[in-house]
Amino acid sequence: MKHDLLLNRAIRLARSRNYDTALRILEGEETQYYRSFRYYYFMAVVSLHTSNFGGALKYFRMAREIKMNDPRVLLGLAALYMNRGETDKAVDIYLDIKEKDPKNKIAKKALLIIRKYSEPEAFFEWRDSGKLPQLYPPMPSPDFSLKRFVITCISIAAVLVLCAGIFVRLNMLPNIIQLNRQGTRSTAEFVLSAEERAAPVQLAGVYRFIFTSSQAVDTYDRALRLFTAHRDEAARVELNRILESNASEGVKNRARLLMDFLEVPGFHNFRRSDNFSFAQVVSEPVLYRGVHVIWRGMATNIEIGDNFTNFDFLVGFDIERTSDLEGIVSVVFDRPVSITSERPLEVLGRIMPADSGGGIMLEGVSIHQPGRFPE
Repeated sequence: MKHDLLLNRAIRLARSRNYDTALRILEGEETQYYRSFRYYYFMAVVSLHTSNFGGALKYFRMAREIKMNDPRVLLGLAALYMNRGETDKAVDIYLDIKEKDPKNKIAKKALLIIRKYSEPEAFFEWRDSGKLPQLYPPMPSPDFSLKRFVITCISIAAVLVLCAGIFVRLNMLPNIIQLNRQGTRSTAEFVLSAEERAAPVQLAGVYRFIFTSSQAVDTYDRALRLFTAHRDEAARVELNRILESNASEGVKNRARLLMDFLEVPGFHNFRRSDNFSFAQVVSEPVLYRGVHVIWRGMATNIEIGDNFTNFDFLVGFDIERTSDLEGIVSVVFDRPVSITSERPLEVLGRIMPADSGGGIMLEGVSIHQPGRFPE
């Protein structure tokens, strides 16, 4: 069951294009997924999206040993041939897919592309334009949908409350319905087991943070308390500290599962007391990976497309106070956003690594751009 949870979490991350974190979750778990088609297929698709074509070929072949004629696996192999420019071999596979699945839209689209760009020079120009991923097979879906689970629970609870209310009115049931006005979260499934508390650290390896046994347990328990108090951003910092430490794999897996339940905030419910400054983040970016912040500044070099908005964010900068510039960070939205460079703005974003050199960027969540900010 633990490994199903890990794979489902990795799939959810990959579906949000957080491929590196998805792969880190499954590090060292390959033996647990021996002969698992779902695992091999997932690893193959992620390898495609991270341009690890050798890894993709390896995992698609392993998946095909289990399901020889699965159209999704065949789509992956065809995409690899397309990447190598071997369109004749790709055509054979796409035709095979069409025979097995006549309504397959990806195979149909691929054949049209090959026909349209039949000249090698034209085909390679199309491939190098970055359009090949549209022919990749679909990312698998998680077995367990948190959203569906929550909706189901709410529906059941509503029915029970309605029935209980009727019984109370008929004096058939004592009025014991109490609303939880504190909004506390259940943490029973995240509490460390006795075995995990008994051996919370590992001795071998190189880590950014070195914990004693008590420090590892205390750090995790602190993260759990922050989560219970709805202080998700502060909790994420502590969980990142655990993942970069010598904590045991059991404790780290608990941390990864807990991370999956942290919520994306909005301007209306963001806790400003847990808002980390630009200086704090750049001093140790690894601790703030995935943490949401609200920074104020101005936008420059704005690019807006049909499904994206990019700009350089001058953190702390204001036309009236040019000396307050704290730094510059790239901001990326996956949708067009209305924005002007003439006025200051606040950006609610998620901190992500920008490169291997320790830089950061913001995945945009929302923007607030009034006429002016109060002093």
